[in-house]
Amino acid sequence: MKTKHFEFSRIGRVPLAVALLFLLAPLASAAGDLSLEQAVQLALERNERALAAGEQLRAAQGLVVQARAFFFPALSLNSNLTRRPNAVTRQIDDQTITIQSQNAVAANASLSWILFNPSVIPNYRQALFAERSQRFSSADTRRRLSFEVAAAFLSTLTIDQVRVAAGHRLDYAGKTLEAARARYAAGLVSVNDVTRAELEHATAEMGATQTQGEVETAYLELGYLLDAVIDGKLALPELLLAQAEQPAAAVPDLLPGAQERRFDLRALAWNARARQARVLVPGFEWLPSLTLTYQYRYTNEAGLNVSSTTWSAGLGLSWSIFDGFGRNGLYKEAKASARQAELELRGASRQVDLEVRSGLVSLASQQASLKKALVALDAASKNASEIAELYRQGLSNALQVADANVRLFEAEVEVARQRNGLALALLNLRAAQGLDPFGKEPSL
Repeated sequence: MKTKHFEFSRIGRVPLAVALLFLLAPLASAAGDLSLEQAVQLALERNERALAAGEQLRAAQGLVVQARAFFFPALSLNSNLTRRPNAVTRQIDDQTITIQSQNAVAANASLSWILFNPSVIPNYRQALFAERSQRFSSADTRRRLSFEVAAAFLSTLTIDQVRVAAGHRLDYAGKTLEAARARYAAGLVSVNDVTRAELEHATAEMGATQTQGEVETAYLELGYLLDAVIDGKLALPELLLAQAEQPAAAVPDLLPGAQERRFDLRALAWNARARQARVLVPGFEWLPSLTLTYQYRYTNEAGLNVSSTTWSAGLGLSWSIFDGFGRNGLYKEAKASARQAELELRGASRQVDLEVRSGLVSLASQQASLKKALVALDAASKNASEIAELYRQGLSNALQVADANVRLFEAEVEVARQRNGLALALLNLRAAQGLDPFGKEPSL
């Protein structure tokens, strides 16, 4: 019986040890675990959204090449070979003239150059500005994906920590049940203590099983986001968690840099310029266009001509004087579209101000919530130790022990969730500032 008492006194020290291990967990990570940096890099290299963003940029660059092509001449070459049963000739004086050769060869070289077309200039500027807008938009897509990966990483890590806490609860409940059965066998407690301990053990076992399933699902979802199979565990982002607990800068220090760094704002600014360039197209189409053409021809069927080669050059003037007011409608549409782009830019700029201010408030709130959760965890750990000691002395029952175990489990879970919430709050603030998840300025 003394042995049973000694074993349960060790149980009383378990909650405090568990709490200390949980508090110190961010300071240690297993070698070979998947880090947050590695997860973000995998997603940027393999996720379809990141790859599609690169393709969108290449498509915009292709449109620039197409728009620039109007400034260069177009050159084409055509040739053909004709085989006939026999040649057709004519005798003129003492000279035989071939009208149709048995093997007829003809070749044409044509050059067309638009010397002046006013609408080409704003079209090229529009394509150029749209390409720059897409460059920043693609970079912002990759940046936002990195934050999505970071949030999923932290969420998975939190669920994994809940699984560990559920394991602690199950282990503690198992030892409590063992002690209750021993005390019942010795006649020190009633069967109610054993029943209550069995119920707590079954509940803890069910919770551990459910949490294990949630962990597996979270790992699968994170692997889908990374387009990779996660074989190991996730490494705690120690630096991110430490930085999240530091006081943030004031709003006036964060806003100017956020406006300059945000890729989405810069994409909207270039998009507004592209739409503004499009406004000039209808007006420029009122002007005439001038085209230079040149043709060179060769044939072995010169016939009565002196030479087998010939060429021609010409200038063409085209002027669309009236088009049924179609250009007027195009101008109104382009003007409204440009105004809409300017309003979108202005709204997004004000949104950045709101996001930064809200991010600071959320970060401060989460820091306070984490401090409260840590205090609650310490209190729950002490309470579990005291109840265990009282139970050893016969001054408490299994119901109180189970309740203390549940409170300790809930406190551990709350710390994990609040630490995750604090890290997410820091990520949201960095996203609002135009930084990457690690607090650095992202590159294009």
